[in-house]
Amino acid sequence: MRESLYDAMGGADAVLRLAHAWHERVLADPVVSHAFSHGFRDDHTERLAAYWGEQLGGPPSYTETMGDHSAVVRMHAGNGEHHEMDRRAEACFTQAVDDAGIPDAPELRRALVYWFHWAVEEMDRHPDSPDDVPDGLDVPHWSWDGLVT
Repeated sequence: MRESLYDAMGGADAVLRLAHAWHERVLADPVVSHAFSHGFRDDHTERLAAYWGEQLGGPPSYTETMGDHSAVVRMHAGNGEHHEMDRRAEACFTQAVDDAGIPDAPELRRALVYWFHWAVEEMDRHPDSPDDVPDGLDVPHWSWDGLVT
């Protein structure tokens, strides 16, 4: 059986490094930083890493202690469409993969970039209102072949 993306990238430490590197890049970006202009939790990076890690095949730390997918989607809902911001967030992610020292394995990097693009689109599914997000959404899981259904 093939290892998870989470394990291939280096487990919890690697996901935390990646979340930190991405957050640093988006805060420095003049367009993407707008998403954080209202402030953010002190533990944002740790929560983000737990959420990402669970999606990529790591332990269910996010759902066991922090929330569910519905809550995450609601946090991103109701902000209208913002395609330029999304593409820039994706570019920050691609650069953060290098910053975080994720293994330089083309298939792994391709899978992570594809996952992140999908995740951004997932967060954009409810541009009009957080009230449009259904309750009880499970955290999606991602493999080398894409979304696990």
